[in-house]
Amino acid sequence: MKSEDIPAKTIAIDGPAASGKSSVGRMIARHMGYSFLDTGIMYRAVTFEVINQGVHIKQEAEIGEIAENTNINVRRASNSDGCDLDIYINAKNVTDQLRTPAVNDLVSQVSRYRAVRDAMTRKQRIIGGKGGIVMAGRDIGTVVLPNADLKFFLKASIGERARRRYGEEKNKGSNISYKEVYINVAMRDKIDSTRAIAPLKPAADAHIIHTDGKNVDTVIAEILRIVEE
Repeated sequence: MKSEDIPAKTIAIDGPAASGKSSVGRMIARHMGYSFLDTGIMYRAVTFEVINQGVHIKQEAEIGEIAENTNINVRRASNSDGCDLDIYINAKNVTDQLRTPAVNDLVSQVSRYRAVRDAMTRKQRIIGGKGGIVMAGRDIGTVVLPNADLKFFLKASIGERARRRYGEEKNKGSNISYKEVYINVAMRDKIDSTRAIAPLKPAADAHIIHTDGKNVDTVIAEILRIVEE
């Protein structure tokens, strides 16, 4: 069956940090002519604004207000630098500022707060409700789009994911060590999987895809076989 013959669906792809969900989700969306949204970028936008406003990470109420009141817009990318989307906060393009070390260090903590997750979930459901979209994150299949047509959960060992993230950082010219990356990935796992609200876990009806030792093309082919069935 050709992809154009498949009715427009909502596809959820979840997984831990550096599991490949964004790269895979992006390519699946392109193959099917769907939109793609890495929902983690929205939590990064909130975290950026928290830092920008000088709010302390433990000021939960203030951070919740920022998440609720900040105008986050997701638009089609304005250039061909490899990003599919531009992220605007209150009409300002902040896409290039959302993956700084400062945001990396705090995004998991910001995303633990209920008010933040509630606000982002509402925004994401509006986007996802239109169909014809692949959404990647950590709670898409369990919370954001529990009725998604198809759900996938990507799994990979910490070592594998740390190697991937380390390679990405080196390509950017970063001087971070592999040990630092490994520790960061392990810490993100702990925070994401143990938080009381929307913890990282596969949906009961998700297809589990193990990605250790597999390249992106192999994982995409595995997912597309399931989609086209």
